[in-house]
Amino acid sequence: MNALNLKLIRDLLAMKSQAVAIGLVVASGVALYVMSANTARSLRESQQAYYDHARFADVFASLKRAPKTLAHQVAAIPGVARVQTRVVEAVTLDVPGLAEPATGRLVSVPERGRPVLNDIHLRRGRDIEPNRPGEVLVNEGFATANGLQPGDTVGAVINGRRQDLRIVGIAMSPECIMVVAPGDMFPDDEHYGVFWMGERELASVFDLEGAFNDLNLTLMPGASVAEVIRRLDRLLAPYGGAGAYGRKEQVSNTYLSDEITGVETMARISPMIFLGVAAFLLNIVLARVITAQRQQIAVLKAFGYDRWEVGFHFMKLALFIAVGGAVTGGAFGLWMGRGMTNLYASFYRFPTGYYPDFTVMLTGFLLSVAAASLGVLNAVQRAVRLPAAEAMRPEPPAAFRATLIERIGLQRWFSSSARMTMRNLERKPWAAALSISGIALAAAILMVGNFGQDSVNYMMEFQFEKSLRADMTVALVEASSGRALQNIRHLPGVMHAEPYRSLSVRLRAGHRSRRVGIMGLEGGGDLYHLLNVKEEQVVLPPEGLLLSDKLAELLDVGAGDRVTVEVLEGARPVRQMPVAGIVTEFAGVTAYMQLSALNRLSREGNSLSGAFLAVDPDQQDALFASLKATPRVAGVSVKEAAIASFRKTMQSSMLQMRLFMIFFSCIIAFGVVYNSARISLAERSRELATLRIIGFTRAEISMILLGEIVVITLLAIPLGLAMGYGLMQLMAQAMNTELYRIPVVISRSSYVFSAGVVMVATLVSSLIVRRKLDHLDLVSVLKAAQ
Repeated sequence: MNALNLKLIRDLLAMKSQAVAIGLVVASGVALYVMSANTARSLRESQQAYYDHARFADVFASLKRAPKTLAHQVAAIPGVARVQTRVVEAVTLDVPGLAEPATGRLVSVPERGRPVLNDIHLRRGRDIEPNRPGEVLVNEGFATANGLQPGDTVGAVINGRRQDLRIVGIAMSPECIMVVAPGDMFPDDEHYGVFWMGERELASVFDLEGAFNDLNLTLMPGASVAEVIRRLDRLLAPYGGAGAYGRKEQVSNTYLSDEITGVETMARISPMIFLGVAAFLLNIVLARVITAQRQQIAVLKAFGYDRWEVGFHFMKLALFIAVGGAVTGGAFGLWMGRGMTNLYASFYRFPTGYYPDFTVMLTGFLLSVAAASLGVLNAVQRAVRLPAAEAMRPEPPAAFRATLIERIGLQRWFSSSARMTMRNLERKPWAAALSISGIALAAAILMVGNFGQDSVNYMMEFQFEKSLRADMTVALVEASSGRALQNIRHLPGVMHAEPYRSLSVRLRAGHRSRRVGIMGLEGGGDLYHLLNVKEEQVVLPPEGLLLSDKLAELLDVGAGDRVTVEVLEGARPVRQMPVAGIVTEFAGVTAYMQLSALNRLSREGNSLSGAFLAVDPDQQDALFASLKATPRVAGVSVKEAAIASFRKTMQSSMLQMRLFMIFFSCIIAFGVVYNSARISLAERSRELATLRIIGFTRAEISMILLGEIVVITLLAIPLGLAMGYGLMQLMAQAMNTELYRIPVVISRSSYVFSAGVVMVATLVSSLIVRRKLDHLDLVSVLKAAQ
């Protein structure tokens, strides 16, 4: 082993605690990257493999009623590969042990053989057998949430008659990985489920023998989805087609794909922050090492080592720390990736495998090496350019002058230790600025690690307290007359009811289009408020549309612009309408109109799709019992259940990642503060030893050094909180999807948490440094050449 390698080992041992701290920061960044990238890859590959295996459809369409012979015409559309016709209906369920009514989606399946598309995977129990009426399969999420097993029975109101459904199996399908009731924002497994029933029995109950009301297609490679949808809509229009849509707009696929995209975003953003901090720390530490080893550098050059060998020696010092951190982080990231993949698999309930890509580990390794190399490049250049003759001389002493406090005459208010602290900070502004920046970045990352909880709480308050003020929402089987509203108002426990109408449309603005629902509301209603970004109520205009902010962004329109409204139901009118305003929403994309104006648009007279209810809590059970027995009720959404579903969905997808981020952020905070403290001790050890010899106590020299650390930390925290807010803005923008948007909301407790962790890291680092001060070898320090 040559002399430089021996020196490298001695240098690493001398700075082992700092090297470990920086290595942990590198390991955190690499672990986050490997975990996120491998989790996203595993989910994406599992998703595609399951879709292929189960023959997941590419195009979906629903209609009123069409003869099965129409399927041949659909199959003749250019680009169509396979066609599956089905019967699909919504029913009200009476689930044992569940007080409120639930909603079910009945889907027909062949009594013999497998579905052509969207195949069913049996998890427990058996398949439906022919000539056994009432047998059904149920999706796993609903069964788990309600404790249902094969052999259990669920009551259902099917086409106006109560019937018992006997569960013979628990199953899953690619179209219901995430099951969301129509009109809801998030899954509610307890109150909405999918049931598969024999096609012959389901068709006979709804008088659809020889007919269908739901259609799925797969396409040939290279086929145009838009062109197939255009032709399909034209073909289904006479049969009450509600507008076909592609896989990208299918609710379950959208939820899963957006979640995977969020994990991929995390893999791109978070590791870069951590590795940037590591590069910053390496630069500071190596610059200090080179300054302390000026004479050693001179001796090495005098003994024949050229400047590139000396420069590579110091580069190896940084690379050794980075490589050690990268290997540790890569192994830890592989383990965490498996855990995260299993967590997503248990939540989404679809066959998932862990497919680690070792090129991801290689990429993480190369990223850490690149960050370390760039971080120490400036310090290494100093070692390379330093002439041997100049290096033999100590650095020139700092220029001493009165500080700002002393120039304005306030020095008498400060102790000698405090004045020394301020002098050192003012005489080394760049060193102080670098330390402040590093600690500020640690506080910022702690803010990012805590990102999500405050936003979720605000979204819940905005949606369920300020916007949706109703206790319950009742959806009807089909659009009904105003008499249905009177019947709802006379149900037990209903104190107030306001109607709404939901209409499926396609909005077009130039080349942009979106298939959405327009919700018609009564003007002046009290149970559903539309709000703007300032939480001010937006009044529905007599004519024209209000668009959610995300929908306006997707269509690239604003207030005053005009859009084309293509109604996808009934007479299917097409009209140009003005955009009267923009409302704020954090989930989905929706348009709103006055109820009367929407009914004029649809040409269906005074009709409604359901009602928002204010309910007397004391009569809630009686109301639930009445709704379970009401044939025309398609579904009931209870506000309390919706809140629980919202919280579960958002937190389950964010909590684990948030915990990892907070854990790694704490490592960064300690790494930055501890290294800053150790560097300050190394730079001032001779000065502090001199002060001890001339009579200063240990407490007084501790106040000089630790006071400097405290001042730097106190200056860094406000800057770090502001930087954290900016980073959260960037992350919120990166996670902005059609499904949901996360507002940047930070509570006081989050600010306190981030500042508190930095202060605790400062305290722990100060105690460690204080211990080293107590054991300062005064003779050795004074002998050391500076």
